Amino acid sequence: MTDNSTDDGPAAGPTAFAELVLDLVDRIPPGRVMTYGDVAEYLEQGGPRQVGRVMALYGGAVPWWRVVRADGALLPGHEHRALAEYRAEGTPLRTAGRAAESAPRLDLRRARWDGR
Repeated sequence: MTDNSTDDGPAAGPTAFAELVLDLVDRIPPGRVMTYGDVAEYLEQGGPRQVGRVMALYGGAVPWWRVVRADGALLPGHEHRALAEYRAEGTPLRTAGRAAESAPRLDLRRARWDGR
């Protein structure tokens, strides 16, 4: 079996599920977020890991920072870029503990979007 993938994802392109995920992510309003699980639940397909895989392969084409971990922590390795996007969009953030010692997290109670 040969690996036909490229740095941009599999050579065959996005699957139908991936297209659904990307379309939904593209519709999340600025300043709002959905968790990986929220996306899967909204689509009634897959699960958080499958959504995460789609985002890892194809998420650069959509506002990827609007799909987040269920604990509100910023995506490891992308914290600075995501934080800049959250601040530009006015996404609700919170800090845990002393503000100087802890990284901000998303305030999911205020930022979460239900797809409507």
